[in-house]
Amino acid sequence: MARALEGIRVIDLTVWFQGPVSAQYLADFGAEVVKVERPQGGDQARGVRSIKSLEIGDWNQYFLVINRNKKSIAIDLRKPEGQAILYRLVEKSDVFLSNLAPEVLSAWNLGYEKLAGVNPRLIYATNTGYGRFGGVSKPSFDMTVQALTGIMARLGEPGQPPIYLGMGSGDAYGGIMSALGIALALYQRRRTGRGQSLDASLYGAQLYLAAPYLQAFLAGHRESALQHSRRDVENPLWNLYPTQGKWVYLCEPNEDARFAALCRALGEPSLAVDARFASTEGRRRDCRALIGAIEAATSKRDHLQLMTALGAEGLVASPINDFADVIRDEQAWQNRYFMKAWCEEVQREVDIRGLPVTLSKTPGEVRTLGPQLGQDTEILMMELLGYEWEEIEALKAKGAIP
Repeated sequence: MARALEGIRVIDLTVWFQGPVSAQYLADFGAEVVKVERPQGGDQARGVRSIKSLEIGDWNQYFLVINRNKKSIAIDLRKPEGQAILYRLVEKSDVFLSNLAPEVLSAWNLGYEKLAGVNPRLIYATNTGYGRFGGVSKPSFDMTVQALTGIMARLGEPGQPPIYLGMGSGDAYGGIMSALGIALALYQRRRTGRGQSLDASLYGAQLYLAAPYLQAFLAGHRESALQHSRRDVENPLWNLYPTQGKWVYLCEPNEDARFAALCRALGEPSLAVDARFASTEGRRRDCRALIGAIEAATSKRDHLQLMTALGAEGLVASPINDFADVIRDEQAWQNRYFMKAWCEEVQREVDIRGLPVTLSKTPGEVRTLGPQLGQDTEILMMELLGYEWEEIEALKAKGAIP
């Protein structure tokens, strides 16, 4: 079956997470992604065996999943001979993607003007930490950038430490934004025949992720973007409640009919006739008292009993799952959000995160997990770039390739 990005070739000069996951999205939907790595060790993510001191298993999930569906070519870009190899690859590619520091790319003669001179149709995509303008060029990490955006200050109870959203969410979201920018630039190239440069920064992606609360703050609603206690919200029917099992998130508008349905589900008819809670405004004004009453009722049941009662009244709610619950969710497997793939490292099928987007006629797929370092160097140089074997041997002797 045809794939959406078939015929597009991407040079992937990225490391760690945001850049590699951007290229992974493109590769999943058919782009030929050539991962360019340093001969000595390659992408630093190849060495990841634990995350925050937690073992990640007997195979390198961090690298192999993020770099799935890619080829690997090892080139020493510090050497002029290595740069010449990359220029030849640029001539035959549609996209150059890198999350290396701009000064590193300039030192290696890989700036936009240089590569656009080699191939005017090239889409030159960078993933910087803080954007191209403003002069900030310090190192960026998911958690340090998240700290700057206000997201962490929004999460958690007042008076308690801010909460890191975790999971590399900013990197993953930044990768999606980068892939979107590349797709837009490729579409525009169809009209003009010319490439362009683009940047999708970690800072910009996480500021976008902060919506709508950040937008409310921009609009002048200052308190709406600060920490709020779950015991002091304007709508008690849109809140988190404990049970004897899992916590449950209730998501209902503050309307009389919905409140009456909640009282029936909780088996608390006295709440329905309490004068304090008889109106939308009353429930908002006496939110602390109402939240305490609802919490007292939910705490008498486990989450399964509560969910059954809420469902019988047509109320929208969800238990708070952990990852152990999520990986058993058949809904995620049926939609290929989780998949199985063959892992050469351990010689068995492994479970992996799958595809976040479903296309009916040109679906994405996972053909292979991440490549071995430099495994495609020689075949790419011969079949794609047109090098003779003697030239390849000479480049090896000069240390441009391993």
